[in-house]
Amino acid sequence: MIRALGPGSVSSFLKVILDVFYYVLWGVGFLVAAIILGLLLISFDPQILPAAILTHAYIMGQAPGLAAAIRLSGAELSLIGVVIIVQRLRRIFGAMTAGDPFHPDNVRRLRVTALVLALIEINHYLFAAIDRFVLHIHTPGGLSLDFTPWFAVLVIVVLAEVFREGARLRRDAELTI
Repeated sequence: MIRALGPGSVSSFLKVILDVFYYVLWGVGFLVAAIILGLLLISFDPQILPAAILTHAYIMGQAPGLAAAIRLSGAELSLIGVVIIVQRLRRIFGAMTAGDPFHPDNVRRLRVTALVLALIEINHYLFAAIDRFVLHIHTPGGLSLDFTPWFAVLVIVVLAEVFREGARLRRDAELTI
């Protein structure tokens, strides 16, 4: 039978996967930040790059420069949010691997996860509006409302309350003689 909690369980396997993913995300984040910095430098002096690169290289549908840097910044902000979410999930699964799923800190971790997920979605709307009204880029479905992320936020908020109740019940059980 497969165990859900403790060492050698499914939660410990998922923790390892989240650990690897966390460090890969950090690497991608630093790479994207370096690209954004390069794009900003190019926007000040486009002559840095040969003309062939300027006419054939596109980042997120934009030639190297300020518009590409702005669009990539939106993606970088979402990536930072994903790093925060994965970091919180690592800690939750760490507590589960230790056999303590109702650790009181898991409630806060889930609430932060829900908040960051909501901020990622707001970031999506913000940069879709910047694309449309500032950069005059019309992407299909850019400003459309997607209920899936908002449903996920609500589910995570409810799970946080379930974990809060579990932590309370565990605390009450520890006080019982």
